[in-house]
Amino acid sequence: MENIALIDSFSEFKDEKLIDRVTLMAILEDVLRNALKKKYGDDDNFDIIINPDKGDLEIWRNRIVVADDEVEEPNQEITLSEAQKIEPDFEVGEDVAEEVKLVDLGRRSILALRQNLISKIHEHDNTNIYKQFKDLEGEIYSAEVHHIRHRAIILLDDDGNEIILPKDKQIPSDFFRKGENVRGIIESVELKGNKPAIIMSRTAPVFLEKLFEQEIPEVFDGLITIKKVVRIPGEKAKVAVDSYDDRIDPVGACVGMKGSRIHGIVRELGNENIDVINYTSNLNLFITRALSPARVTSIKINEETKRAEVLLKPEEVSKAIGRGGHNIRLAGHLTGYEIDVFREGAEEDVELSEFTDEIESWIIAEFSKAGLDTAKSILEQDVIDLVKRTDLEEETILDVIRILKEEFEE
Repeated sequence: MENIALIDSFSEFKDEKLIDRVTLMAILEDVLRNALKKKYGDDDNFDIIINPDKGDLEIWRNRIVVADDEVEEPNQEITLSEAQKIEPDFEVGEDVAEEVKLVDLGRRSILALRQNLISKIHEHDNTNIYKQFKDLEGEIYSAEVHHIRHRAIILLDDDGNEIILPKDKQIPSDFFRKGENVRGIIESVELKGNKPAIIMSRTAPVFLEKLFEQEIPEVFDGLITIKKVVRIPGEKAKVAVDSYDDRIDPVGACVGMKGSRIHGIVRELGNENIDVINYTSNLNLFITRALSPARVTSIKINEETKRAEVLLKPEEVSKAIGRGGHNIRLAGHLTGYEIDVFREGAEEDVELSEFTDEIESWIIAEFSKAGLDTAKSILEQDVIDLVKRTDLEEETILDVIRILKEEFEE
């Protein structure tokens, strides 16, 4: 009965986990041999015969017949009198094969056998899942929302594998309901204990890159190469593209007629503003393109410090910096250069840091984060734009404007 119960559990896991027959037989044999080692001290002289399809399991113990008073290794040797109880014709020096029933191992051992079998199958299953998803790192994957937690969303794929989408890997505007399908890239796979932890990300630059591959045939076919992607998830992204075929306009092909090709990507990323830029090895031109939609007057590059001084007309400065300083920050990440913006006629301007007696330092720092570090850069902006670009209250901004007008314009 114990044989049948063990084989039943064996078949149950075979069907449930879809493990191949050879692997599952090896797992069962390994579990049985561990049990035999515990009971007899060694398993080298045991033959295990398994037929999972028929539910057959046989264990045979092989020993050498020795004289009754010469047994030194009870597991390897059997006395002549004991051997002759099995078969009267046995003589000293012959091999004896005796069947061992599971019941001989004891009920505790049988329960432990089943538990070890379950554990080994789960371990094998988890190892396979780990390998499967490790190969998928950096690739787009889709799964369904199963459970929503405060710090993460738990997803399940079609095979029931659990995938974690942490809060910090979600686009700020993401909002998912149970049962909804979610796309992201498999960012990392780690074994925690014996269980694989599969982490999905929707904020990684590679997610945007893979979306381009999926949605734009020329990128998928390799006619257009994505040189670099930088993102502020949910806000803005810049993608540098190139083509080795002069007949192809890489930007036009990626954007499509009236934005038709890129529209699906923008929607997937919560209306993230995506600038597609023609890559060039001409650094001046690349920085100019990276700062679009602003029109650059001139650029001075310092190769040693990796800084670029960009001169713009006053009306172009806010475009170069962008809302919240996103445009200039992304342009810097894309080109690999720290970009400093200078206005034409800047000699008439005054640094905001010179107003520390009248304006608190934290307010100056808040303006600076948005790329507004001179009196003119603030006075040229509309109050509503300043509220949007900083975390400052309108009343605070109006006070600053009043101080600047009094001190600077007079």
